[in-house]
Amino acid sequence: MLSILDILEDTTADGPGFRTSIYAAGCPNACPGCHNPESWDIRHGRRMTTDEILQKVLDDPFADVTFSGGDPMFQPEGFAELAQAIKENSDKNIWCYTGYTFEQLLNSTRHTRLLQYIDVLVDGRFRQELRDESLYFRGSSNQRLIDVPASLKNGKVIAYSYRPE
Repeated sequence: MLSILDILEDTTADGPGFRTSIYAAGCPNACPGCHNPESWDIRHGRRMTTDEILQKVLDDPFADVTFSGGDPMFQPEGFAELAQAIKENSDKNIWCYTGYTFEQLLNSTRHTRLLQYIDVLVDGRFRQELRDESLYFRGSSNQRLIDVPASLKNGKVIAYSYRPE
């Protein structure tokens, strides 16, 4: 079971192209200036099974997937189960937003299982003093777009290069 705030279909704000964005409830970071402070409390979400969420994802054959929040890494076991099911049942790519850094996640066995199913990780806490509206798909300049498969293979952070069409 996952605590979910919302699922938005066909959004273009949380990664390239049309996406199904799954907004997790629960976030330990409480970043000043957060655009979604109602997401901090896990009790604000509604309980959903992996199968319920998976069905919504698979119902749109053209949209890729984004995990956002809150922080999906606050519920890593449930999101790992969901990500695995998405990968087993589709060719969708998965982006994930988190306040943790890639390096922190690598040092946590709870989080590494989820990382293996993520294509792009947007990492790092939002920092209001580094806010930059010119950046694609992130709010502050300390946050990184990370190519997770390449980073795991190389043992170091490999940036994901996004170029708008």
